[in-house]
Amino acid sequence: MRAAILRDYGEPLAVRELPDPEPASDGAVVRVDACGVCRSDWHAWSGHGEWADDRVSRGQVLGHEPAGEVVAVGDEVDRFRPGDRVVVPFSLGDGTCPHCRRGAGNVCEDGRALGFEAAAPGAFAERVAVPAADYNLVERPEWLGATAAAALGCRYMTAYHALAERTTVGGGDAVAVHGCGGVGLSAVQIAAALGARVIAVDVDDAALSLARDLGAAETVNPTAADAGAATEDGGTAGTVPERVRDLTDGGADVSLDALGIAETCRNSVRSLRPRGTHVQVGLTTDAERGEVSLPTDWMTRWEISFLGSRGMPPTSYPDLFALIEATGIDPGGLVARELSLSEISDRLAAMDEYDVRGVEVVTEF
Repeated sequence: MRAAILRDYGEPLAVRELPDPEPASDGAVVRVDACGVCRSDWHAWSGHGEWADDRVSRGQVLGHEPAGEVVAVGDEVDRFRPGDRVVVPFSLGDGTCPHCRRGAGNVCEDGRALGFEAAAPGAFAERVAVPAADYNLVERPEWLGATAAAALGCRYMTAYHALAERTTVGGGDAVAVHGCGGVGLSAVQIAAALGARVIAVDVDDAALSLARDLGAAETVNPTAADAGAATEDGGTAGTVPERVRDLTDGGADVSLDALGIAETCRNSVRSLRPRGTHVQVGLTTDAERGEVSLPTDWMTRWEISFLGSRGMPPTSYPDLFALIEATGIDPGGLVARELSLSEISDRLAAMDEYDVRGVEVVTEF
């Protein structure tokens, strides 16, 4: 099979022929029909994560947002057969630990991160092996095509878990989303579907325009020349926390940092009303190295909650599918470009300059 391999940090991926994977006794092999290219892939490609003992090793097959069809299963697998259409979550649980049994497989004690460790080769490949298939594989509804399902991958399901499960966004809540890349735009669409009034924050007017199309009620561009100036899509500019508090009559109920740099994290926290909730989704770069200073005295004074959120348990997919079907939102609408394996390296390099909008998906292997 053809696969894209991390040869060296910041260098083009090597597209090579590898042996087809075989299923473990409790596992499955999935033919990959589509796989998203995510900022987490960029972190791995850039060599980030050393500060958290989480650096991806050279030689890794990257890719963690696959959708496709089962082509082989182990003899212990009961729920799936060849021909089943599936989505594969990147946070793979063993299905047996206390966290998995409580529906929190994304923090499994013996879990694997698809595409980020040698024990779980990724899905920038024609086929991908999935361990503990009965627990990890998710049957794909008939109405959900492979490309749209790949768009659900890390970013969309992460946004859903952050907004609907780590905190509980509901009708009338004000939600600020800082950073309108793939996960940020997913958060905009999901928060709006949950009935929230969404304020989208980004330095790119084109990204803010797309955020409005996906449900943002207001936008803030902190780099516009004058505080309070209009952006090209009709939003406003200025100091981010001040603008968000002004637009929400005192601050957001929930604020999400979808980027992971120190500035967006602190802006998100400062954008909250008393007893508001910040959710950290974006991972830091080598500028922060996993550490961001926060206004803890102010957070204590106003009882601000700070939550981390990573991926989504596979057991939560039925609820996510139900929300999509009930509200008519279209995760496929986030797909801005379809790629071949050989184009991935250029698109990862484009993320150095934040020159990627929406979700890009590999569909040609």
